[in-house]
Amino acid sequence: MSKIRMNTEYRNKLFNRIKDVFEKEETQEQQAFLQARETFNHSQNLTFDLAKQVVERSYPTEDVNTLRVFKKKYGDPCDVVAKDKCFYFSHSEDVDEDGEKKDTQSHFDFGLFGNLNGRESYSSGEDSMHFAHAYYREELKEKGLNPDIIAQQNGKDDNPHKTKHIDANNKFLGKSSYGNNEIGIEKNYNDQFYLDVIGTSHCRSRAIGCTKDEYNIFLVWRQAKAKVVSTHQTWVDSITKQADQLKIGLKAYRYLSEGIELATELGIELDEAELVRTNSTGLTIYNPSNLANMIKGMKNKNQTREDKIKARLQYEKQSIN
Repeated sequence: MSKIRMNTEYRNKLFNRIKDVFEKEETQEQQAFLQARETFNHSQNLTFDLAKQVVERSYPTEDVNTLRVFKKKYGDPCDVVAKDKCFYFSHSEDVDEDGEKKDTQSHFDFGLFGNLNGRESYSSGEDSMHFAHAYYREELKEKGLNPDIIAQQNGKDDNPHKTKHIDANNKFLGKSSYGNNEIGIEKNYNDQFYLDVIGTSHCRSRAIGCTKDEYNIFLVWRQAKAKVVSTHQTWVDSITKQADQLKIGLKAYRYLSEGIELATELGIELDEAELVRTNSTGLTIYNPSNLANMIKGMKNKNQTREDKIKARLQYEKQSIN
């Protein structure tokens, strides 16, 4: 029996099957990322509880309720209570070179697309989006999206390919252009972290006092958030290096059997006959019944809309079976 020559279709099938295994392997890099995400979840809940205590210490619940009564009675002039999920926390327990007390403050944003650098921003930086995509990686993958795009493009200039995938991820997560009108996943995530504050100006003008120990806890929380990004980057880098080497090797192979042998050496069982029978999406099209139905569907027949739908459903059902 003659050997099957390698072609672009087979290379793509092999590459996708093997790369998929790379992503699912329980490597140290993968486990570090999953652990970082779990650690962040734990830190997020504890730190927000502390933030709630600090904020309510500055803006007591009874004062907030009183102001809401005034707003109801007097309208907009008393509309000074708002909900926020990001806060400037500040302490003055450090001293400068002259021994004078100095203020130490930073911006802490509990939102899904909140900053990781302590600087207030009305549009998410790339690291903020990287966090959101990594945090909801499984949900994005399930929808056929690419949550690893920012990590894969790390160090590269912006380009249409990168922008397309980032926009698709952000849309799925419900991100709005300017942080307003949140919907879907982002809204559900952010809704957990809103607190009542007094004042109509931006949060940078209302630094909320806390102790140095409390401030350091907020810093540790933000570091935990950043670690989700860094461990995800490390994991994706490891997959990318393997995938790049895989692509080079597959390009050099002349026969499909060589690619099968490579997969076997990597501990991945692939069936040559099954690869030949399926197209790049894994759909078995060379089964006689499936192929006949596909060809029939290409003919220009006078069919009603209902007939076309019925034929398509039948084809998909047979394809799955």
